This record gives sequence, structure tokens and C-alpha cells, in this order.
Amino acid sequence: MTDPRPGRVAAPGASSAQAEAAVDPAPKFAVTFQPSGRRGLVEPGRDLLSVARDFGVEIESTCGGQGTCKKCRVKIESPPETVSPPTPVEEKTFGPEALAGGMRLACQTRVAGNVKVFVPEQSRRSKQVVRKEAGERTVPLDPAVRAYQVALVPPTLHDALADAERLVKALAEQHGLEALGFDFAVLQTLPSVLRQADWRVEAVIWQGHTIVDVRAAEPARPLLGLAVDVGTTTIAAYLTDLRSGEVVATESAMNPQVAFGDDVIARLHYVVHHDGGSQELQRNVVDEVNQLARRALERAGASVNDIYDVVMVGNTAMHHLFLGLEPRALGISPFAPAVQGAVDALASDIGLRFNQRCRLHVLPVEAGFVGADNVAVIIAEEPYNKDQVDLLIDIGTNGELVLGNKDRMLSTSCATGPAFEGSHIEFGMRAAPGAIERVRIEPGTLDVRFKVIGLEGWHTAYPPQDVAARGICGSGIIEAAAEMRKAGIILESGNFDPDLRHERILTENGKPRKFVIAWAAETSIGRDITVSLKDIRSIQLAKAALRAGAEILLARYGLQRPDGVVLAGAFGSYIDKHHALALGMLPDCPPEKVVSVGNAAGDGARFALLNRAKRQEAAWAAQNVEFVELAIDPDFQRQYVAAMSFPAVNDIPDD
Repeated sequence: MTDPRPGRVAAPGASSAQAEAAVDPAPKFAVTFQPSGRRGLVEPGRDLLSVARDFGVEIESTCGGQGTCKKCRVKIESPPETVSPPTPVEEKTFGPEALAGGMRLACQTRVAGNVKVFVPEQSRRSKQVVRKEAGERTVPLDPAVRAYQVALVPPTLHDALADAERLVKALAEQHGLEALGFDFAVLQTLPSVLRQADWRVEAVIWQGHTIVDVRAAEPARPLLGLAVDVGTTTIAAYLTDLRSGEVVATESAMNPQVAFGDDVIARLHYVVHHDGGSQELQRNVVDEVNQLARRALERAGASVNDIYDVVMVGNTAMHHLFLGLEPRALGISPFAPAVQGAVDALASDIGLRFNQRCRLHVLPVEAGFVGADNVAVIIAEEPYNKDQVDLLIDIGTNGELVLGNKDRMLSTSCATGPAFEGSHIEFGMRAAPGAIERVRIEPGTLDVRFKVIGLEGWHTAYPPQDVAARGICGSGIIEAAAEMRKAGIILESGNFDPDLRHERILTENGKPRKFVIAWAAETSIGRDITVSLKDIRSIQLAKAALRAGAEILLARYGLQRPDGVVLAGAFGSYIDKHHALALGMLPDCPPEKVVSVGNAAGDGARFALLNRAKRQEAAWAAQNVEFVELAIDPDFQRQYVAAMSFPAVNDIPDD
């Protein structure tokens, strides 16, 4: 029997129905996302969040699809039977009226038919404003990869020395290089390269002993390296000239792994519960680094073949996921990493598509939650060369702290959570256009001024419809909390003042629970943007963890306060130090002693790219810094509880 459809042939003796069943795959349903118009066919039972990820539809989900953040809100515009029934999580989130109107959580809703999905404005992930520019500091130039031009005397019947030995001899005579070896791939093409270049070539040498490439001396080609800072939320890549030390192009982007969760725990959870999850996350981040490098090369007018060395830093989880190391042990006590020391490999071993012989160097990690990025901060700031005792704080999804000087260094990691980056906040968002990033509240009147990313100046200079606020990012939520404390809206405990009445203070069951930062008319989501009691609690938990970690280090060091505080990282550099001090996030320290240094981890990666001694310093630092495990410190709980309260705030200066 022949199936009438092209390319389908039924089994001999089978009925039409049997033949159909034998060749037809499982049924698939059409899923359409609006307003993007993205659509495709998927198997029944798939959750809408993973479908959106596959279709390239960006939906906010800071918890990685576990149903805890409630940010992946969508509206089903097809009949209810096209999706699975609401889960208990959704019933608690929305209530009967909103569910009847089609509101659902994408991570909880599964495909059961041909479904149309509308993604509201507040659920769309915007492109983050990544503030990770290269610093202006540099180091003495001694990169692991150098290039040497050399002129060879062609062989004759009287001098028939082999090509490889001829090149080694010329490099010794003209540059004093001894005991050189070859990457085998170089030997395979060496004869043709030498003759086509008329015996005038440039030898690219790694670590002073291995020839990794030989190319024509003319025309001259760039000799480039790439320093990469892989953060939990963002990635920064610095394309660097290995001859001059100059950063020729910087590119940055959100870490695509945020689609699997905002923090490392969510991503480790994904790895544990999904076959091939580790490989998927590695592929995501490596592909993004390749894209960032490609964009930087286009700006520099160079080729991927011109990149010969890569240095990568990141926290321990990002380090493992980037290298493709088994990360599961990082999520289980005692959180032991797969490797602590520096890793050297070919960049191509993990899928980086640069020069075939490009090297990859990954700085060492300190512990399960204190990674190569913290080591990079140490070699950038060099506390081990100073007399004064500084506290280095890299604030992000994870808070990493180093306290010390030339005599002793201590480090720790505290689970600040992603609240400082706008997650676990009802209207929280990343630093993207439309995010409220600065807040001022006038005591007495409770009048509010705020700044929105994408608008110049305070929002009061614009008509309400032009403000178009979408949410509030980390710097905004810190300032809002500090300003609310200053204005007497919240008390030392973090609770709202029960006796205060104002149109901006919203009540639930007769109790004050929210403060309006932006009225609905000033937003693009058609809703008041508020800071709630629950949001304040999230900030209290995050800032208490950071402050308690700092106090534990100070106690171990025998100090009451540090000589200075150094804020590192994109977020740490952008928060207002006066508001951070007012909240009690930082140890007692004069404001003039608190400085921001930008992306110190990125600077450390660049320094290790440009100076081999910095790699040795990194190895020494990782071995000699004393890691303090807060979970087993007997005083941590007391310090943590004490740091939960908000100190009295009389005034917050404006810089």
C-alpha cells in the first residue's frame, strides 16, 4: 500500500490507519507569542517559559522557572483548554478574576493545544545597560604571548639545515630566545609559510618557550588577546593589543544564562534536573563570548585569527560552567570545587573560535563561592602591597569580600541574593531603559523625584506620559529604602510607620504596606510602581548578609572598622555610597574613605593577560588569602540579626 503523501510508504499488509500511526510523529501544537509574532510547533506538555526561550522570546524569570519570582506573567488569548489548568502557585498569585481573564505564569503553564500568548510590557526582558568599561590602569607589559620578527637565510646545498631548526637558530641569534619548541600544527605548515613569506616571518611564542604560530612579517598583523569577565548577570570582553597593552575595543552583554535563573543556585538546580543542562549552559556562555569577540574585532578591523591568548575570570559556578567542569558539587555542602588552581588549555577545547592555537588561561578560585573574579579583584587592587587595611567589596548577585593588607588577607562570600540587582522585588528589574535608578523623597511632604534610565534629569521635568517608567533597578531600590527611612516612612525595624497617612502610602487590611514611587500615569505598564514591605524585607536580608560578612572579617582581623572601603563591580560602582552607608550596608567608615573602582575583576583579567607576573600573584593570592566560612562562624547569626535594622537617618548628602 502506498501512502498518498510524498515520501511516505506504508508497511506491507498494514491498514491505512496502521500506516498513519507508524509514520506520524507525536502531535504538535502551534504556539504564538505576541507582540513579537514569534511562533512555532511544540510537543504537548512543554511549559511556555521554555518554549519562549527556544523561540527567542525574552520573558523575565529570575528564578529560572521554579515559580517563586512571579515575574513571567503572560496572558493566554486562546481558549482555556489550550493550556494546562492553573497550578496552586498561580491561584495564589493571581486570584480567580485574573485567572479568568487569562493571566498565567509562563513557567507553570503547559501547552495542551494551539495557544496564543501575549507577553505584557512588564514581563518583557529589556536589554540591560551593562556598565563594565575598561579601567584606565595598566601594568608593565610582559604578556604570555609575544611576537618576534625574524629574517632567515634560505637553505642552500652548503647549508641544508631543516626549516624548524633554521627558525629556532635565527630566533636565538636575533632575539636571544633559547630552548624553543613547536606546536605540532605549526610544523605541518612551516615549510610553505617560510617560502611564501620569502623567509621574513613573525614567530608567535607562548610563555617564552613554545612557537604557536609562524606568519609572514609583511603585511603586519595585529597580535591580540581577550580578557573576559563572566559574571552571573553580565559578561564583559576586553580586546587588547598585546604589543602596546591598549584596550582596542570593549563589548559587553547580559549573560544568556539568566534565562535559566538569576542566581547560581537556580542554574545549578537546572543542571541537576535537566539531562545535558551543564553542556547547554556552557554552550550559551561560550557562544556569547564568541559573539562579543566578533563584534570587538569588527570595530578593531581585525580577524579571529589575530586572537592568541584569552584570560577568563568569574565566580566559581561561572568558572565551572564556562569550562564545562562538573558543577553539581558546588550546590552541596561542603561546596568543593572541581579544581582550585589556574587552568591552562587551548581556547578551542571549550569551543572558543579564535586562532587555532590560541591559549586560554583561567585564574584560580579560592573556594566554592569565592571564585577567580575575586582573585582578579585582589591582583587589581593589590592589598598585599599596602599598609592600610582596606575592605574590598564586589557587590552583585553574590557578595564577595576581602579584608587585609601586606600582613594578612581574609575573604568570604555572602548570599546577598539578586535583590541588589532588582530581583525578588515586586517591580524590580535590571538596569535597562525605563528602570528607576535614582530616588529622592522630601521629608514632610513625601514628594518624590526619580531618575529613569534613558531620560536626562529628574522625572519632574517631563510630562507624566513621557516618563514611561517600567520598574526599579538595584541602585533605585537602595536609594528608595534609604530615603523612606530618612522621611520616616519606615522605622528601624523596616516596618511602615503605622501612624503615617499619605496618598502615596497604600494599605492592606488597614495597615500600611506599600509606598508609591511612580504613579500609573508615569509608567509604561499602567500600574503604580511601589516599594512594598516585602521589598524592604528583601533588602534587609541582602544588606544584613553583606554587613554581617564584613563585621565577621573585621572581628577576625581584630579591627572595629577598616581604613577604607573599596566598592568594585558594575553595581558596586553605581550605587550611591551615602545611601548605602545610610542603610547600614557598609561598615562604619567616613564617606570620603569609600571609593568605587569600576570593574576591578575585569581589570584583574586584563592585568593577567598583559603581565605574566600577575598570573603568579593570582596563584599566590588564591593560596594565601584566608577564606572564612560564614556558615560555621558562631557569631554570624548574631551579626546578621543585628544588621537587619535600619539606623536612624537625619540627612543623606548628594554628591
